Amino acid sequence: MLELSFIQENKEKVLKGLETRCYPAETSQIIDQILELNEQRKSLQSFLDVKRGEINTLSGQIGGLFKSGKQEEANALKEEVGKVKEEIGGKEGQLTDTENQLTQLLYKIPNVPNEVVVKGKSDEDNEIHIPYDGPLPELGDDAKPHWELAKQYNLFDLELGVKITGAGFPLYRGKGAKLERALINYFLDEADKRGYEEIVPPLLVNEASGIGTGSLPDKEGQMYYMEKDDLYLIPTAEVPLTNIYRGDIINEADLPIKLTGYTPCFRREAGSYGAHVRGLNRVHQFNKVEIVRFEKPENSYAALEEMLQHVTDLLTALGLPFRVLRLCGGDLTFASALTYDFEVYSAAQKRWLEVSSVSNFETFQSNRMKTRYKDSDKKKQLVHTLNGSALALARIVACIIENNQTSAGIKIPEVLQAYTKFEMID
Repeated sequence: MLELSFIQENKEKVLKGLETRCYPAETSQIIDQILELNEQRKSLQSFLDVKRGEINTLSGQIGGLFKSGKQEEANALKEEVGKVKEEIGGKEGQLTDTENQLTQLLYKIPNVPNEVVVKGKSDEDNEIHIPYDGPLPELGDDAKPHWELAKQYNLFDLELGVKITGAGFPLYRGKGAKLERALINYFLDEADKRGYEEIVPPLLVNEASGIGTGSLPDKEGQMYYMEKDDLYLIPTAEVPLTNIYRGDIINEADLPIKLTGYTPCFRREAGSYGAHVRGLNRVHQFNKVEIVRFEKPENSYAALEEMLQHVTDLLTALGLPFRVLRLCGGDLTFASALTYDFEVYSAAQKRWLEVSSVSNFETFQSNRMKTRYKDSDKKKQLVHTLNGSALALARIVACIIENNQTSAGIKIPEVLQAYTKFEMID
């Protein structure tokens, strides 16, 4: 959520950000409503401050009058105090309503994109930030997509997933399950080497946690909701990990804070159909290792570069051809100021598949969560939050088994062999 002070001082920048995101022109009217409501809020607060001051003054006078035996005058002032309290009560209700309206409108305004983000409506307008500089792998006409390889080598079963749960819930088995577990452990170990504290978080979160990271109220349609318990299944470990520090004041000496966690992730992905989402390309449940950081504002973009390098090193070690995209305004998530997507080339499908997003949210999430730190002047400042997929497994598994298929079987990347305990799926 954008800070009110930021909107007041940077109205044109906020409007330009909406334009970069290709938001409808009428959205700009919400900015005017926010500023108008804020003036009402300040006026009401000022009125209440004055009236509360009057009560304090009158209360002091009443005490003195009673002590002096001037009961009639004291009682007259008490009546006056009663009238002021009635005024206060009415205005307090108005203030609460105004603050609630203001909050709901602020929830509708996305983060302001970083100045390097270009205007665009969809993923077709994303920029290539780091191109793949080698020849794309060629497998020949007899190469099989991962869903056919899965049947051939009994790696995962989509039909059993439908039987047990429904479409989009794959069941991994045998060497497919071992490959999945190997990747999870490898990614966690690499995060540990880079100073990330491993967390095993809950898979269900409350509404406050969803609001804190910007998943709510923006993405209700994508999240699984447990109505009876008023809880949501997590779309990513970002939500519980980031909310660990919701409402906290962090010691400056403790920054940066670096967290990692493996979780299953649950996304409804409503309306996703067609050949481009076959197999593991888009599923409702998938495993992912997430990295999350809390940074001082002046360090957050250097931290983003470190995270990009982290994901780069993982994909390089796995031997997968990849490129990095910088997302345009229209493809950014609601809360992001700047996002880079990593795409791996699927040689069997002859297309690029997104496997990681790395984002800087600046103060957008921390303002919602009231996550701050005290600087050297003992002044409370909002931290910057960042997160990234390191990595999402479903499409990584798809690309590994497709790109490494041979006539003798599927080769396991060397860095995973200590985890899988086998070199080949045959």
